[in-house]
Amino acid sequence: MDLATLKAFKPSEYEEAADGYRATADTASTAKDTIDNRISAGVRNQLEGKAAKAALLALKGLSQNFHYAQTECGLVSTALNGFAFDMAVAKRKLEAAIEDATAAGCTVNPNGSVSYPAGSKPGDEKPTEGGTVTGSAGGSPTSDALERQAVNIHPNPNYGRALEYANRIADALNEATEADTKWAPKLRALKADDDLTVSDRDWADVQSDTGGVREVGKNYFDSLPEPPKDGSPKDNASWWRGLSPEEQSAWLSLRPDTVGALDGLPSPVRDEANRVVLMEEYARVQMKLDTIPKPPVPEWTYINAGGYPSKVRTDEWMEWHNKYGDRYERLTKSRDGMESIQGRFDQTGEEGLPEAYLLGFSTEGNGRAIVANGNPDTADHQAVYVPGTTSNLGSVGGDINRMTNVWRLADEEADGNSVSTITWLGYDAPQNIVKDSPFSHYADDGAPAYNRFIDGLDASRTTDADPHRTAIGHSYGTTLIGSAARQGELNVDDVILAGSPGVQVSKAEHLDVPEGHVWNQEADGDFVPDIGRWGHGGTDWDGAWIIPSDPIFGANQMPTDTEGHSDYWKEGTDSLRHQALVVAGRGDEVELKPVPPAYTRGR
Repeated sequence: MDLATLKAFKPSEYEEAADGYRATADTASTAKDTIDNRISAGVRNQLEGKAAKAALLALKGLSQNFHYAQTECGLVSTALNGFAFDMAVAKRKLEAAIEDATAAGCTVNPNGSVSYPAGSKPGDEKPTEGGTVTGSAGGSPTSDALERQAVNIHPNPNYGRALEYANRIADALNEATEADTKWAPKLRALKADDDLTVSDRDWADVQSDTGGVREVGKNYFDSLPEPPKDGSPKDNASWWRGLSPEEQSAWLSLRPDTVGALDGLPSPVRDEANRVVLMEEYARVQMKLDTIPKPPVPEWTYINAGGYPSKVRTDEWMEWHNKYGDRYERLTKSRDGMESIQGRFDQTGEEGLPEAYLLGFSTEGNGRAIVANGNPDTADHQAVYVPGTTSNLGSVGGDINRMTNVWRLADEEADGNSVSTITWLGYDAPQNIVKDSPFSHYADDGAPAYNRFIDGLDASRTTDADPHRTAIGHSYGTTLIGSAARQGELNVDDVILAGSPGVQVSKAEHLDVPEGHVWNQEADGDFVPDIGRWGHGGTDWDGAWIIPSDPIFGANQMPTDTEGHSDYWKEGTDSLRHQALVVAGRGDEVELKPVPPAYTRGR
């Protein structure tokens, strides 16, 4: 890049263009939300039939187009700001060099060379004529040493100054050239296919484009304020509020995974970030699945074993399974979980179901998914549910449905107040009932994250009134809630425990809520509480293992009309209704089981 071009360069023009793209991204975001939460929701709530289904399918495609446009325009905006930043740095260096050269009586020529006036060193009889020097960018120890030697030898002291200015000018021009060279292909790459279908390949390209912009825009990205290291949710919230719209957009564009994982940030912001990560991960997983041959059909056959037919898998299927089975199963589970989350998005509006917010998402480990029904930042009543053993991303759909059921009933019982129910799969739950669930480290490792998330709900609050908040746990999830109370302060008003094997404490009063605000359910045929007490129950003064179902624990024992370990959230049951009453702040209306006159060991 030549001197005249860099002098004439106006970073503000690119920054204005970046503002325009960011405004377009905001418009696309608004359009997407309108389609998802108003138009499509209205169709689901009021219309049925083939025409309605066809309309919803078309609206979903249109929403995806707006989502893609929002994401790409945000990335273009950040890229333009990054380019303007790098060019502005080079231009400032050029302007400083020209200013210093002029102040020293030198002249900067159009080709970047510097002319210097006549001058003499102390003791010389007459001045040495002036001249012109051309600088070189970069330099090396050898070239720098040769230049110093030349400056020392030269009889005109202005020669050395002019050479310094010329080198600074050359460095600035070289820096601008490098910025232009590295940014040009990245900006050209930020364009969509010439069609109206957003494919997995398109979202994979977004992920690739993001990495590319983040790489070449390192200087710009490093200049942005970073989130506080190991910051509290309040610290995170303060950091986000302190960013300019440009800086917020850059973080959302370049590191949506970081933004989406920060407790304390506004729920709509986390949702926006995590939905991008969800789409990118879904595309990545689906494209990997597409490279794996489909399982052979038929899977099963019969052979004669001792005169009797025996069902076995075919040789072709076993060969496929040995080569691809583990990878295929792992990817399929991740895809199924992501489709369950998208399925909840697509339910918005059905029977009044509110918009969903994706407050956490990752495919690492057993996966993470935090899904809210309704905006918790404004809700009068919040419930945060922790699933138990065998929970993972692949099975999260069932846990999401449980909190959808709680929301529907709690919303009916809330006397017009707003409700948000949240599925919190924010930890690696035990995956095997026999080998994993007897151990407490899964709960102990996950409890701090649960506490941070709940504290983050306070930090992201947008109304002055404090919400009424309920912690809900199922099975091993109740153990995590107990560990959260034991390790820190459980920031909730009520605790609901269903099918609990123990909560690591022996008294309800140790769960950090007011007396009378711990609620327990144990259904007929649920074997988990009595089996689990030996590992997860709290101990009393004589060493006995105490669980929430024991009268001595001190919990309110809510009646259940379900059976077994997994039906506490079955639609149309009192078990579900009792939970909803507590979530809606009407726990005093729950008809409790009678307390036995005396506690007898060995239930």
